[in-house]
Amino acid sequence: MMIIPENKNNQKQVLTLNDLEKRKVVEHNALIQSVAKMQKTALKMFELAVSCIDTENLPENNTVYLSKKELFSFFEVSSSSKHSQFKEAIELMQKQAYFKIKSNKALGIEYESIVPIPYVKWNDYNDEVLIRFSPEIMPYLINLKAEFTQYKISELQKLNSKYSLILYRWLSMQYNQYEHYSVKGGRRAEQVEVYRNPTITVKELRTITDTEKEYDRFFNFEKWILKEPVKEINAHTSFNVSYEKVKKGRSIDSIVFHIEKKPVARNDFYKLEEQDPIYLQDKANKEQAEELLAGKALKSKYTKLLLDNMLLSPYEMTDTSLMAGLQAHVYPLYDELKALRGLNGVKDHLSYVRAKQEAYSKRNIAKYLKKAIEQYLPTVKRQDIENE
Repeated sequence: MMIIPENKNNQKQVLTLNDLEKRKVVEHNALIQSVAKMQKTALKMFELAVSCIDTENLPENNTVYLSKKELFSFFEVSSSSKHSQFKEAIELMQKQAYFKIKSNKALGIEYESIVPIPYVKWNDYNDEVLIRFSPEIMPYLINLKAEFTQYKISELQKLNSKYSLILYRWLSMQYNQYEHYSVKGGRRAEQVEVYRNPTITVKELRTITDTEKEYDRFFNFEKWILKEPVKEINAHTSFNVSYEKVKKGRSIDSIVFHIEKKPVARNDFYKLEEQDPIYLQDKANKEQAEELLAGKALKSKYTKLLLDNMLLSPYEMTDTSLMAGLQAHVYPLYDELKALRGLNGVKDHLSYVRAKQEAYSKRNIAKYLKKAIEQYLPTVKRQDIENE
C-alpha cells in the first residue's frame, strides 16, 4: 500500500509503507458502536483510509493519498471494469455513507450524523487517489487517549459482508479491553473475563447493524447477522468466535459471544530450537516437573473441595497442565487462607466462588480461581489487622 503525502513545498512524494499485516486501524469506541449507514465497500474503503493515519504525525488538511493499484489489490478487483466499479463505489460512499454516533455527555445523550469522507479526487493519468476526512470525524480518529480500539487492516480484507465487518469491529473492541485489563489490572478477574465473553442485546445488535426494520423473523436475523458473519470471521481473521442465545420469556433477548485468539504460527526458529539437545533436555525436565506437580494436586485436599463445589470436573483432572497450575499457583494461596481461617475458611471461600461463578469462567478455571483467591486474601489479612 502506498501513501502519497505532501511535503512542505507542496510536492508529493511516494512513500512505501509496511505491508498490510503491520498496518492498523485505530478508532474511538464511540465510532465502533455507531450505526454505519453504508454498504460493505464504502465501509472497507473508510477503514483502509483510516489505517493510513499516523496519529503522531497527523495528515495535513485531514488528507491521505492512496495508490489506485494497491487499492484495487486490497479489494481484489482485477476485471476490466475495475475503474467504473471504483467510481461507482466512491459515488455511493459520498451520497449514502454516514455514521450515526450516540455519545453520553454531562447534560445528556448527544447524537451526531457525520459524513466521514466528503471529498475524493482522482484522475485517469496517474495512480493516486486523494481522500479527505471531514473535520467532524477526525476527533474519533486522532483524539484517542482512552476508549479506543485497534486492529490490523488485513483482518478486514477477506470479509465479504457488511455485517461481518461491523461484528468484527465490535468484537475487537471487547477483546482489546480484555487484553488491556489482563495486563494493566484495574478490574476483577470476572470483570476481565466479561470482555472476552461479551453480551449484547438483540435490540442493540439490530441497532449497530442497521437492521431494526429488516429480518423480522429471528431465524433470518440469526442467519445473516450471526451465523454467516461468525463463519467469515472464524475463517479469515485471528479470532475464533462462538455464541449463545439467551432467552427472556419466549423470545431471544441477548447474545453472549465467546472470543478466542488463534495461536500464532510457529516459525522456523522454533523448529530448529526443538532439534537442539539442550532445549530437548530442558523440555523433558519441565514435563517431568509438571507431572510431579499434577500428581501432588491429585492427592490434595483442595482438589476434593473443588470437586465438591463443582469447580473442577473429573475430566479436567486428566489435564496435566491444569492440575500442575493449580498445585503451583492456587493451592499455596489456599494454604495461606487456611493458616488464617482454617480449612472451613477455604470451604466458605470456594462455596462463595461457586455461587458467583459464571459459565464463561469454566474456560480457564485455574486462572479464575487464582484471581479469586488473590483478591480475597488481602481482605482477610486486613480484617485480622483491624481486629488486632
